[in-house]
Amino acid sequence: MGTEDAYAPSIEQVKDAAAKIVSAFAATDTDGYFAGFAPDASFVFHTEQERLDSRAAYESLWAEWLNDGWRVVACQSSNQRVTVFPGGAVFVHDVATTVALPEGQDSYRERETIVFRIDERGRLVAVHEHLSPVSTAEAS
Repeated sequence: MGTEDAYAPSIEQVKDAAAKIVSAFAATDTDGYFAGFAPDASFVFHTEQERLDSRAAYESLWAEWLNDGWRVVACQSSNQRVTVFPGGAVFVHDVATTVALPEGQDSYRERETIVFRIDERGRLVAVHEHLSPVSTAEAS
């Protein structure tokens, strides 16, 4: 199906797909989390030096984090905005996350963009995720 033939998903479909990703992340549910991403998805995280050019690259990093004792304690989405277009959508939101680390907990606020496309099976899958920090002044 070419992009010109593709339908635009509904805002609710996009919010549902994003909610599944956020919920799985909040539960540190590795399989559920990565099921929401296409194999060729890319990831840009302000905490990492390099862009991750595949789901497998991120899964490898995630496994390192888990081995180091990292896990998600909570993750809340707010200030959501969805833009749909034929074949996909862009989901933007603010996230407040708390993680457990061997040395204790850490909390932070970020802005996140997730780009979705409709795959060959007709489901929305994330093809790009980008996280940016929210400054302390912006967060208050």
